[in-house]
Amino acid sequence: MESSLKNIIRKYALQNALKYKGKANLGAVIGKVFAENPALKEKAKEINKEVTSVIKEINKLSLEQQEKKLQEIAPELLESKKEAKEKNIFEFLGIREGQKVVTAFPPEPSKYPHIGHAKAIFVNYELAKRYNGTFYLRFEDTNPELVEEDFYESNLKDYEWLDIKPDKIDYASDFMEEFYKYAEKIINDNHAYVCSCIQEVIKENRKNGIECQCRYNLPEKNLEKWQEMFKTKAGKYVLRLKGHMQSPNTTLRDPVIFRIVDSPHPRKKKKYRVWPNYDFESAIMDGIEGITYRLRSKEFELRNELQRLIQTIVGFRETKIYEFARFNLQGVESSGRIIRDLIKKRKLIGWDDPSLTTLVALRRRGFLPESIKEFVLSTGLTKTEAVLTWDDLIVHNRRLLDAKCNRYFFIENPKEISIEKAPEQTCELKLHPEFKERGSRKFKTKDKFYVTERDFKGFKDGKLYRLMDCLNFKKVKNKFVFDSLDYKKYKQKGDKIIHWLPIQKDLLKVEILMPNKEVNKGLAEPMVRNLKVDDVVQFTRFGFCRLDRKEKNKLIFWYTHD
Repeated sequence: MESSLKNIIRKYALQNALKYKGKANLGAVIGKVFAENPALKEKAKEINKEVTSVIKEINKLSLEQQEKKLQEIAPELLESKKEAKEKNIFEFLGIREGQKVVTAFPPEPSKYPHIGHAKAIFVNYELAKRYNGTFYLRFEDTNPELVEEDFYESNLKDYEWLDIKPDKIDYASDFMEEFYKYAEKIINDNHAYVCSCIQEVIKENRKNGIECQCRYNLPEKNLEKWQEMFKTKAGKYVLRLKGHMQSPNTTLRDPVIFRIVDSPHPRKKKKYRVWPNYDFESAIMDGIEGITYRLRSKEFELRNELQRLIQTIVGFRETKIYEFARFNLQGVESSGRIIRDLIKKRKLIGWDDPSLTTLVALRRRGFLPESIKEFVLSTGLTKTEAVLTWDDLIVHNRRLLDAKCNRYFFIENPKEISIEKAPEQTCELKLHPEFKERGSRKFKTKDKFYVTERDFKGFKDGKLYRLMDCLNFKKVKNKFVFDSLDYKKYKQKGDKIIHWLPIQKDLLKVEILMPNKEVNKGLAEPMVRNLKVDDVVQFTRFGFCRLDRKEKNKLIFWYTHD
């Protein structure tokens, strides 16, 4: 291969390795090489082999050695330590060193959080930590009709898994008396009124910008009806904010801020029946907690003006809010309402269905919290919508798993082959190709082996094949014949290296749940028996998998990715 092409590969491999703690990623490097020279895609197989070889060489170097080599061949790709230190995704906020920073992330305990929520919690958490500030985790649980007890615990488990350590955890439902106090204040100040119109009329009038006659009641009359709300039937009254009925921002058109709900609350049971709506609760909680900054997705952008109005009229300092674009993962459902419906119809196995990006699903598949953090922060805080793919997330996870996970053999749909004249030998295979200290596993072999059905069907007469770290053989008509043990001979003349298992009694039955919910069955090597539930391994030539559970006669894995 031309030296100039090798240098292209080498510079991108070094750049990628330095960016990710000394370990370059094959897919990322190939992508950079093809981006510089798209014509090389015609030689994809050859390029793949060369990139693999270069990465193996570079990943053995120390970070200092990698930096020195990149300085020699492509200094323009070397990000200086000063630039790296100064890089700050929160720079646009204009926060000065020493300035008070208090942030919050407010989940509603009505569903399992997904990767979009992970972005919101990470950016607020990282903002607080960067400026030695305070971070609140606040459960916005003032809608008894949606809140479910199980979701409190599931949210806490997910955020703990992400290594989020809140300075304080609040529950909005613990602040009901405060909400009532501020409601009475704005009624007294003539900023709110009790409305007795039916829901359809309120909706139509807001749509058309028509003021309700209830708006003109005196504060004394509104206070009297406010007290009635605690005793009367649901639906008779609502408390509405006096906004601007002709505002182009429809959220400001006299929105409902309190309503009567008789559904029992998971934490408060039937203690309360007059509950604040989202905008009032969120604005007041920001004020009570002293939140200085909130970073949240663009779906809340229209509500910003309303929530700042509420803070102003009750006398709180306004929280500075910045909305960023949501990112959508192509082909993945994130709507809680739709997911609930699909679970009910048994089209999903649950909130942890392997096709979802809920945090509980990603954890069960074997994604690492560090990779999720890397991924969501890499999407930035732009207001431009982006559609990403599973591959964009997987590239971060694969890089981390590649260094962490031991390798084992799993033979999917095993087929038996007998290799004539194969010698009896003991084969030793490393648990990880780059870390000798992790040890190895040994197989006693002779002439009988299991290979995958796919490999079995692909064998062609006369071609030289190699059982990985074992032997070379050929297919001769309907027979398999031993050729040699020499790897160099295979490298010069061979067609394909395949993984295998010796036929022996202590092989393990394994089932692997795939993202499409199909189950792949096969056999795994005996050392897999020593794995613990939640361990993630790489099954050679198959992919990364997480051990989900152990049953009496088999092990159940979930497929992570290739």
